[in-house]
Amino acid sequence: MRNECGRDARAPNVPKGWHSRGYIPHFDEPNLIQAITFRLYDSLPEHVIAQWKEELGITTKTPIDDKCKTMLQERISAYEDAGYGECYLQNRKIAKIVQDALLYFDGTRYKLLDWCIMPNHVHVLIATNSRESLSYIVHSWKSFTAKKANAVLGRTGSFWMPDYYDRFIRNEEHFAAVSAYIRENPVKCGLVKDVEEWEWSSGNTGALGARASRPQKNECENECGRDARAPSD
Repeated sequence: MRNECGRDARAPNVPKGWHSRGYIPHFDEPNLIQAITFRLYDSLPEHVIAQWKEELGITTKTPIDDKCKTMLQERISAYEDAGYGECYLQNRKIAKIVQDALLYFDGTRYKLLDWCIMPNHVHVLIATNSRESLSYIVHSWKSFTAKKANAVLGRTGSFWMPDYYDRFIRNEEHFAAVSAYIRENPVKCGLVKDVEEWEWSSGNTGALGARASRPQKNECENECGRDARAPSD
């Protein structure tokens, strides 16, 4: 049974505070600005992360704010920017599917502040509200886009890595740094020379047009809001 928003009424959609699915710790609280990254399933092998954790001495008991965890995230960011894996998001049809999903609930479930769809990962900066769980939002994006992208590619199986990375924005300086990082990521990776040249980013002036031409209700209303536990992500 679905409610008026097309959401599976049985799906959990409440902020969870600090929590983890066994991969990365998440902070899911209402009314925050959150920076989120999610990646294709083959963009960063699990054994690479495991090796780095061993090298840095990171265990399940390592505090969230430990400098070693910061170093780990820096290594992960550098690895993903190198463009490993199949890089399915280079396909314009698939990039548009992802961008449409991000834009669709802008202004209702969250306020979309910045985004960038890279060849093998996605960066998003949103302002959450008091009604929507961050984990629900992210897994709804992933479930919907995985199904659509696999259909385009004629494949089945995992499309995204099973978890995501999030970090809440501490202050205005932090916000400015994260916003700039997201917009400039394609330039930093050598994909384009100017921020506005990257089509799938809030740094592109065409993004304003994308906001005005969101997917139609019958394309996304039910499926973007479906139970994020669907196995297609």
